[in-house]
Amino acid sequence: MIVCVLYSGGKDSNLALLEASRLFRVACLVNIRPESSESALFHYPASDLADLQAEALELPMICVESGDREEEQVRALREALELAREEYGVEGAVTGAVKSVYQATRFRRVCGELGLRCFNPLWLMDEERLMERILSCGFKALITRLAVYPFEERFLGRFVDEEFVEYLRRIGANLSGEGGEYETLVTWMPMFKREIRILKYSKIVRESEGELLIERAELG
Repeated sequence: MIVCVLYSGGKDSNLALLEASRLFRVACLVNIRPESSESALFHYPASDLADLQAEALELPMICVESGDREEEQVRALREALELAREEYGVEGAVTGAVKSVYQATRFRRVCGELGLRCFNPLWLMDEERLMERILSCGFKALITRLAVYPFEERFLGRFVDEEFVEYLRRIGANLSGEGGEYETLVTWMPMFKREIRILKYSKIVRESEGELLIERAELG
């Protein structure tokens, strides 16, 4: 089956892509870019770097910008999936949804309206297992946003590793970040032909949360 992958650039969409590549022919990536972090449906931090990730993956990408309101995002998703169907002949869409019923139901609904199959390979995966998979596959998942208590700034701008996972366990946070505890940008995973190098960044920190602003990056 020919599929597209809804791609944010974070660890979950990259793991979904990796799993999908073993079952289907991935024809393209679909990237929806919301206006701000207020988006509940799509990943926002560092979403503009998805172009570089698509280049590293050597996969074409359909990119559609969207507002933050639900109806705008659903409309953008429908537009992008229609393009994927018309330009690449996709028969299904793969998502990185893990536990968000809000996301999964809307993805399935839009796919159903377009006559596409919807696949969620990570759906309801145990968070310990998901993180073990990320680490065992050698993902380099840069932490681009962190919003937990107690907040430790030292993890912002670092790669997800065993120490970070243990920190989340210790404070009782969701290990996979499903509740918005953190966001990531993958700079390398097994399907990347080249690694992304972060050359310049800055941090914005406010009380118990922080965000990494990536100012310059390139393919290695």
